[in-house]
Amino acid sequence: MSFITKTAAFLNRNALGNLVSESIAIDLGSAATIVYVHGRGVVVDEPSLVAVNTVTGEVVAIGLEAQQMYGREARDVTVIAPLLDGVVADFERTKEMLAHFVRKARGGNSYFSRRALMSVLYGITQVERRALLSAAEHARIGRVVMIEEGLAAAFGGGVRLDDPRASAVVDIGSGTTNVAIVANGSIVHGHAERIGSWDINAAIIDHVRRHRGLAIGAHSAERLKLELASATLPADLSEEITIRGRDVLTGSPGAIEITAGEIYPIAQHVVHKIVESVSTTLTGLPPEVAGDIYDRGIILTGGGAQFGGLDEYLREQTKLSVRIANEPRYAIVRGLAQMFDEPLWLRRILRSEPHPLLDAGADYYS
Repeated sequence: MSFITKTAAFLNRNALGNLVSESIAIDLGSAATIVYVHGRGVVVDEPSLVAVNTVTGEVVAIGLEAQQMYGREARDVTVIAPLLDGVVADFERTKEMLAHFVRKARGGNSYFSRRALMSVLYGITQVERRALLSAAEHARIGRVVMIEEGLAAAFGGGVRLDDPRASAVVDIGSGTTNVAIVANGSIVHGHAERIGSWDINAAIIDHVRRHRGLAIGAHSAERLKLELASATLPADLSEEITIRGRDVLTGSPGAIEITAGEIYPIAQHVVHKIVESVSTTLTGLPPEVAGDIYDRGIILTGGGAQFGGLDEYLREQTKLSVRIANEPRYAIVRGLAQMFDEPLWLRRILRSEPHPLLDAGADYYS
């Protein structure tokens, strides 16, 4: 048997071709769900929201359509986020939402997806893992490999599986901050804290209500965060915008002026907690690993990585270099997608995953 024949037999090219032709990657997050289809790229990027009729229990909208209703729902409709802090909070709604997004990703080409790679939060319990797998089964996905978010984010941020030196990746989502130290294609140390960029919004909503007497919604809080908030001291503390909502005392519509100087300490308090979690994770590392991190610094991924001044603040607090990955929101799904182009990477990861499959008795490559 020639070398080429042996190589083809070893890689099982037919099986691998079948794998990549019918595979999808899913980043199922608390704020957004991103679905990548091999050969087509990202085909779904929508809010992880579900609008439900409170009388009948029927789902009336999912994703972008549900987001348009959020804060302005009809009296018999409520919009919920079925995932909380990276795990399933409402199992039935998560099932329906994932099934909807997977159907949308297929684009009518297929009724059944044979395989999927899905990211999961570091340290989730087997009960939480099983809930995600059951949701995938409901979405008519035959087999699922679950890969930790930190590992996927590392690959999506430019770390290679065969790199023996350690890299530090900090993925900041809406509800979680995931720190992973990756070397030789595996996580050598990790920590997940259930705090993220949405906590800044929640803190702003609470402050404006308690100290300014105005109840505001999620959209207004997001606007304040994007336009005024920063992890570092704003250049112009007097910059202000008008925000509208409901007067707490009278119940009538109202509006206030709010400045960057007022918002800064609110956001900075949450940012400090996030960075403190990162700093704690970086302590006590083995000397060689610590030396690698000192040389290489930190890679920031996730939607929260784009929060103004966060990289600068993290750099100041850790005394390490910090870089934001290219398109940080897509780092996780991009890392998962690389498994399709590097199937031997996936084989190696499968050997190290304790409970990777929905159908544990089947070969992922069959």
